[in-house]
Amino acid sequence: MQHFLRLYRALDQTQSQNAKLAALCQYFAEADPHEAAWVVELLRGGHARRFVSPRKLRVWLAEYLSLPIELVEECYHQVGDLSETIALLLPNRHRSDGQLPSLPFLTEEEFPRVSQASEEDQRAWLLTYWEKLSFWEAFLFHKLLLGAMRVGVAEGLVIRALAETFQLSEAHISHKLTSAGKPSAFFYEHLRSGIEESLEPYPFFLAYPVEELGAQFVDKLGAPSDYVVEWKWDGVRVQVVCRGGRVALWSRGGVCISESFPDLQARFQLLPPGTVVDGELLIAREGRIFSFAALQRRLLRKRITPSLLQELPATIFVYDILEWEGQDLRTLPLMYRRALLEEVAKRFPFLELSARLSVESWEEVERCRADPPLGAEGVMLKRKDSPYLTGRRRGYWWKYKRVPFSVDAVLVYAQRGHGRRSGWFTDLTFALWNEKGELVTFAKAYSGLTDAEMQELTRWVRSHGVEKVGPVVKVPPVWVFEIGFEGIQPSNRHKCGYAVRFPRILRWRRDKPPQEADTVQVLAALSQHSF
Repeated sequence: MQHFLRLYRALDQTQSQNAKLAALCQYFAEADPHEAAWVVELLRGGHARRFVSPRKLRVWLAEYLSLPIELVEECYHQVGDLSETIALLLPNRHRSDGQLPSLPFLTEEEFPRVSQASEEDQRAWLLTYWEKLSFWEAFLFHKLLLGAMRVGVAEGLVIRALAETFQLSEAHISHKLTSAGKPSAFFYEHLRSGIEESLEPYPFFLAYPVEELGAQFVDKLGAPSDYVVEWKWDGVRVQVVCRGGRVALWSRGGVCISESFPDLQARFQLLPPGTVVDGELLIAREGRIFSFAALQRRLLRKRITPSLLQELPATIFVYDILEWEGQDLRTLPLMYRRALLEEVAKRFPFLELSARLSVESWEEVERCRADPPLGAEGVMLKRKDSPYLTGRRRGYWWKYKRVPFSVDAVLVYAQRGHGRRSGWFTDLTFALWNEKGELVTFAKAYSGLTDAEMQELTRWVRSHGVEKVGPVVKVPPVWVFEIGFEGIQPSNRHKCGYAVRFPRILRWRRDKPPQEADTVQVLAALSQHSF
């Protein structure tokens, strides 16, 4: 555990990517394989499970320190990170390290056991650690306990460190990690052995977003004829892997979703072994593409019934082929891969190819982006000479999404953010007017304001808040903000009757009084243009 603690401190105390890479390489070269497997999992964002309620931790800490709970809460809101708050308040923060048990013991045995214990036993267990942990031990201990292991390390940096340590390619490491099972010494040894798994997908190649096709950006892009232009479908990105007489469906997040789509497994079973295709998973019937919520119904089901298969039939719009007859095609130009894919589709007509758009100018691209068909949210631009790389690489693939839906809404609640934003009110709740002339909440948004605007809004909330319920401050209905979102659909779980996807703040409408904010009826009208 001391190796991991030193690594965590090194990662937490630097912004240098080279310094983080060096620390990771040193750790992976020295660490116990079982612990290292868990560290890989944690740094990649896996196993983010909360074992004890944060509220209970704050209450028990106040009792342990004989402090008012309000003081502990205020410390937490000022610091913005509960693990750091606890580490700062515990009395032994200057003690030297050396009290933590092994990482696998905590994550595999101790934490799961405690999560099932009574509150009295949980509190007693915590007190034994609070009596002896140093600052950094307490900081790391509570990060693990709360499932909040974030230290500014991108997955790509972890992959690079593993590749350099094991003297393997980054593509190989990334390939292996997409299907990583439970962290174990066996997995870690297998990871650095170079042995391939038969049903593993390739690392996904991702597109960079385009905000607008301005003249300067278009000059860098070149001519539309240099690109394959396709619709950007609003589904789940998947790879279908056919090897050894078996078929597996993998999401971009590295999750095997085959069990949720037995209909697709049976269909793609007809492809020859040694085939891997890339595409977009959607729910479609008789030419109509269903909403993302319909797709989620399939994704979240453990048991797929015949009636569900009939109600929500799945399909994949395929746009790339990465392996054919066991040969890795990723280094070949996109146009070669696309031509091969079209030939394969002639032999296997069940393959639905994502259509290529015929455009001759950037103005036509703009028109396509502004008015995509049902199920699409914009266009994709892929250089014809692009290989299939790993991760997000600028200059090859671009996604150009349509202008988001938007409404003007009234700010009604505010809450402090976390981390760097812990001193600012950045978690904001917005409302619209209903038919009775009442404000009903419809969305929360956390991004879109500049630092200067967040500071100004924070000062206003502090001086104008009318009621406080825990960390949430109710504010008078004064300010109007334009809120953008990607999609909308009816929902019984929301007061306004609708749920929106990816809400964010587009601008602060200082020019508009709250009485002129939009209504729930505006949302209803917009829903007719969504799906």
